[in-house]
Amino acid sequence: MTQPFELPSFYVPHPARLNPHLDQARAHSTEWAREMGMLEGSGIWDQADLEAHDYGLLCAYTHPDASAEALSLVTDWYVWVFFFDDHFLDMFKRTNDREAGKAHLDRLPLFMPADPAAEPPEPENPVEAGLADLWRRTVPAMGEDWRIRFAASTRNLLDESLWELANINEGRVANPVEYIEMRRKVGGAPWSAQLVEYAADAEVPKEVSGSRALRVLMDAFSDGVHLRNDIFSYQREVEDEGELSNGILVLERFLECSTQEAAEAVNDLLTSRLQQFENTVFTELPVLFAETGLDPAGRARVMAYVKGLQDWQAGGHEWHLRSSRYMNGGGAAAGSGRAGGTGGTVAPGSGGEAAGLPGLSGASGGGNWWDQYAIGGIGTSALDILRKGAVGAEPTAPPEAEGAVSPAARRARSHGHVPYQAVGPSLLPEFRLPYDRRLSPHLDGARERVIEWAERMGLLAQEPGVLASGIWDAESMRDYDLPLCAAGIHPDATADQLDIASAWLAWGTWADDYYPRAFGHTRDLGGAKAANARLSLFMPVDGAPVPEPANALERGLADIWERTTRPMDVEAKGRFRVAVETMLDSWIWELSNQIQNRIPDPVDYLEMRRSTFGSELTTSLSRLGHGKTVPQEVYGHGSMRALENSAMDYACMMNDLFSYQKEIEYEGELHNAVLVVQNFFNCGYDAAVRIVDDLMHSRLDQFQHVAQKELPVMYEDFGLEQAARELLDGYVVELENWLAGILGWHEGCLRYGPADLERHFGAERDLAEASQARRAATAAAAEAPAPVAAAAPVGTVPTGTVPTGPTGLGTASLRLTSGG
Repeated sequence: MTQPFELPSFYVPHPARLNPHLDQARAHSTEWAREMGMLEGSGIWDQADLEAHDYGLLCAYTHPDASAEALSLVTDWYVWVFFFDDHFLDMFKRTNDREAGKAHLDRLPLFMPADPAAEPPEPENPVEAGLADLWRRTVPAMGEDWRIRFAASTRNLLDESLWELANINEGRVANPVEYIEMRRKVGGAPWSAQLVEYAADAEVPKEVSGSRALRVLMDAFSDGVHLRNDIFSYQREVEDEGELSNGILVLERFLECSTQEAAEAVNDLLTSRLQQFENTVFTELPVLFAETGLDPAGRARVMAYVKGLQDWQAGGHEWHLRSSRYMNGGGAAAGSGRAGGTGGTVAPGSGGEAAGLPGLSGASGGGNWWDQYAIGGIGTSALDILRKGAVGAEPTAPPEAEGAVSPAARRARSHGHVPYQAVGPSLLPEFRLPYDRRLSPHLDGARERVIEWAERMGLLAQEPGVLASGIWDAESMRDYDLPLCAAGIHPDATADQLDIASAWLAWGTWADDYYPRAFGHTRDLGGAKAANARLSLFMPVDGAPVPEPANALERGLADIWERTTRPMDVEAKGRFRVAVETMLDSWIWELSNQIQNRIPDPVDYLEMRRSTFGSELTTSLSRLGHGKTVPQEVYGHGSMRALENSAMDYACMMNDLFSYQKEIEYEGELHNAVLVVQNFFNCGYDAAVRIVDDLMHSRLDQFQHVAQKELPVMYEDFGLEQAARELLDGYVVELENWLAGILGWHEGCLRYGPADLERHFGAERDLAEASQARRAATAAAAEAPAPVAAAAPVGTVPTGTVPTGPTGLGTASLRLTSGG
């Protein structure tokens, strides 16, 4: 069969190794599969199928240091999960039978009881029998935290198969962001990562298992595994099985490009995700260890887990090159001796060599260029500057696809951005948002009251001894017009509710401007974390007293927290506090990248951008009115997360398009979707805007699809009462208002246009200095002697004595007088 594309040159920074217990695992898994009823008579596999797939070889490559017992158990898990996948394909995907598929999936959690001593029901098919046996054999060796995480990953792996089935039923290809998020659940790599903890005797300590660093390691690992699999399995999945869940197909449709170009783009994203993994290991884990006080044994387990994930990536790549299940003939990644995927005889302990192949794994075009004199060690293949794409080097390694860039050059480019480049006015596409904006009737009053509030809090003044304070004044705050945004987001709010929403937007936007100047320019990451720790003290959930605020940042948060949470119970306060802290923590991530001068990986950027924009904070405010009518687990459902995330991504990318000149030219920012796309695709500004525009509107399409198609199904799955359904339908409208309000604010405020930027940043291009200059000019004008007016005739009212414009604190500069 003709291949649809040539395999690209892969980034594989660690050589594959082979577990010496391979033969034992192969024999055991065959016997186990037969005992569970997965072979003859199953209608899915026979022994020849199982031997051709060779999951023993997969596990021997991906767990090279596991004991014989652990390797056999892990191999059984992989036999089970692949059998489940093929069984679900034949029984439910091919027949498009969602109802029966859901009934099948609903029984499986019964075979993963939280209490290891609990008895599961009697299995009715090989999938249930295998899961019951594996759960019984695995969980006694692991702690409760791992059991909870692994059960959740297994349920995700099973349940989200319905998402794939729904897309096949509708003939729908996902957008790139949606695909990455859902592939993590249906692809099973998070599940694989947790099996690494078992096989490597490296259970991640509970103190750090929920941290950003460990989450990113698992997500980057998962994306690497899935994107690699998409490249090798495209021919089987798309051309043979009619699958729509494949990354190459997703990018073919999204970019409107050839299959070869899409394959190269998927491989570039795979490389970027692996480099994100490495960056997290070297820049985030040491800090995490120090901040949590993790003991040496715990640190060793985390690093053993990291090594296990690296082994999995290398071994998984080698297995894909050898398995008959995948397309692995031809191209830069397919080495000699592997044509047609037959590979060669693999001897345990051989380091992964096929018989007769000299040198290390990856030789003869295996995707890496290995040399006995090359620099060695973890992660050092990225230093191979002799590959095509490295600066000033001629290609001496195997030839790559035209236009390919070496991992070393890609990594260097992400750290090589020159800040403050003149880019000119932001290019704005057409924002095809189909929702009408409504404005609160309390807008005019809120505009005055939020400025009065900001002045009371000290947000509009320079505070002695507070670095970077005074970045706003009353004039700039009027230009920014945050109540306009609040009035569009909450058109039905009362005056008090609109004031609180306006204050949150003002405080968050001010703080977002403040952090880079107070902590980024000085590279004071410790100071930013100390500031965040202090801010948490002003968000008590149990009525505890708060300390005396030390600055405007703390004073503002203390005030709006107390006003917002007054009617909340402890549980609601806790969830809302997490939303605020998520935003604060995301600003630390931005500062860390600023210190490294690193343009983020595109997947990490989009996922973190939701937090840096404060999306969780604003959506959680909407949820607070739902009370307990909607069960909390509904908000964790895949459809609800897709609804919220797609809306958030549209708003975040919209902001990045409007703020491009402000951020790139005036602020020296690295966190902008357009810049991230320019860096990833190595393309110009115009092309990047087109890509961001397409991605933004594909997310809008998904938002509408979820609201119209997926939520009604979710309502049925949860058996929601009518009141809960109406509340969630209303939540969709609230998100529509949120989008329309944010777009209307961007179009109506004076924050992003060229003239606005010149006025706010001044000649020195510094917000604080420009604000101080305006304050000084206002003060000088106030102190100047008033001109002597001619005496007015008796009985007349002197002109200019009654202001003909706005009144109130901070409005003097806007009053117009007549006369002259």
